[in-house]
Amino acid sequence: MLRRKERNLENIPVGALGLIPVRGCEGLGDKVNDYLVKWRKESGSEHKGDVAFTGYDRDTFIIDADVPRFGSGEAKGIIKESVRGKDLYLMVDVCNYSLTYSLTGNTNHMSPDDHFQNLKRVIAAVGGKARRINVIMPFLYESRQHKRTSRESLDCALGLQELVRMGVDNIITFDAHDPRVSNAIPLSGFETVPPTYQFVKGLLRNVKDLQIDSDHMMAISPDEGGTNRAIYLANVLGLDMGMFYKRRDYTQIVNGRNPIVAHEFLGSSVEGKDVIIIDDMISSGDSIIEVATELKRRKAKRIFAAATFGLFTNGLDKFDQAYEDGTISGILTTNLIYQTPELLSRPYYINCDMSKYIALIIDTLNHDGSISSILSPDERIQHVLQKYKNGETI
Repeated sequence: MLRRKERNLENIPVGALGLIPVRGCEGLGDKVNDYLVKWRKESGSEHKGDVAFTGYDRDTFIIDADVPRFGSGEAKGIIKESVRGKDLYLMVDVCNYSLTYSLTGNTNHMSPDDHFQNLKRVIAAVGGKARRINVIMPFLYESRQHKRTSRESLDCALGLQELVRMGVDNIITFDAHDPRVSNAIPLSGFETVPPTYQFVKGLLRNVKDLQIDSDHMMAISPDEGGTNRAIYLANVLGLDMGMFYKRRDYTQIVNGRNPIVAHEFLGSSVEGKDVIIIDDMISSGDSIIEVATELKRRKAKRIFAAATFGLFTNGLDKFDQAYEDGTISGILTTNLIYQTPELLSRPYYINCDMSKYIALIIDTLNHDGSISSILSPDERIQHVLQKYKNGETI
């Protein structure tokens, strides 16, 4: 396990730490704040009286900020305390559609565009007074529109450039749809963090009879785009890897994309093996269910689907059905984006908490420390695997 005290935080903080969970990200922000407060209370006594560590140990690092709206639907960002000289970390969940606002008396649900505008409003309210601005955006805004195939906009690249022009120094995201989008801002800090360790830990904690070797388990990528995730998972767990590719009908366009005709499988036999399907997101869920059905047809034993972001845009009915049919045994997603109470109550759902990981990243960056060891979870995965094989509690 990577614990805070095992890291070598030699540098003094860049500035007093400030955390601003933009509206819609308060739940995750509170959890991250609790870890930071606890850790700094434990080590704050070492630095008492040191002017470089002013504000190091506080009851909360959350800075009071709000984005109120006018009756017309327009809004403004307000920060209710001084942020001069602070090292600010703004957290935003662009997928939280549960929030609403009034637009000329009508109720509007907030879209990713609304959340991104709110982030910019808060940055504008900082007014250049902070020492450094860091944005933690777990689901990267517009990351599904990351490349141009014809006369199309490049929304993700534009969004990143806009943040950098506003003075953002570092952008931290999780499992970006395509990490190469960072080419849009080559002179700025951009990290995409994989949650593989949390998936492994969540699975091992909830399923007690796994045999983790190439004879009993496989890692599967549901499409060619996610192959690297499956290769990494297979390598660290010592498994075989397989992949599907989507055969599409390029003669027609439905809902902005070419419809999938079939999922074709490449890989060795899955018969009698537990399978982990790993992807960056579950959107409608059609692809995951089709892939799981195809694997069941090939006599796979149990199927677990792990995705960083569980959007479930068409609801949970088809997943309930797949669980009842025995097609899917478990679904793992993180708490990086909004989770509905219905999802959290499902018997097949395994929630992977990322708040401690985010707190570690913030704490290290605030000290201008290297986060490379945090981003690479190989050792932690091997450690938790060993505990599982020894029958210890994870």
